[in-house]
Amino acid sequence: MEAFQLIRYTAADFAVFYSLVQDDNVMRYVSGQGLTEEQARKKFDSILEVNAIDPALGYFKIYDQGIYLGDGKMEWNKRDNTQLEIGYILQEKYWGKGYGTKICKALLAIAERTHPSTPIIGLIDPANLASKKLLEKFGFKSYFVGEEDGLPTEKLILKKGQ
Repeated sequence: MEAFQLIRYTAADFAVFYSLVQDDNVMRYVSGQGLTEEQARKKFDSILEVNAIDPALGYFKIYDQGIYLGDGKMEWNKRDNTQLEIGYILQEKYWGKGYGTKICKALLAIAERTHPSTPIIGLIDPANLASKKLLEKFGFKSYFVGEEDGLPTEKLILKKGQ
């Protein structure tokens, strides 16, 4: 068994996804609170649609030594399809243990292999200082702080090939 793995979500993975996104603390900086089963199902269905578009990009379950840590994504940005978008959610018990760095490194490697010159954005809650610090560690720069889709939002970008 590999130490650290990103495995694309499939239709059989709803239970593991729901176990992550129903947690209020985990989702505090994503949606403000944990998702209901109905909300989680809707989001999961959209994840499967994204995963069907491009075999290299999408949403991934993240494991270390066979233990489910959370999920990550590298997908085309819905508002600007000339940019990729990175994202990640970790179970709370794995916060502050260096997994965010491993996850970002793995997701950025996917982008580098598949779309090496495409800019990548990260959307975070401005109050999520740990996530901002993590993205900045990889060279992302903040370019927007405000509200988007009714949520506080900060956008950071990693420009490629410049």
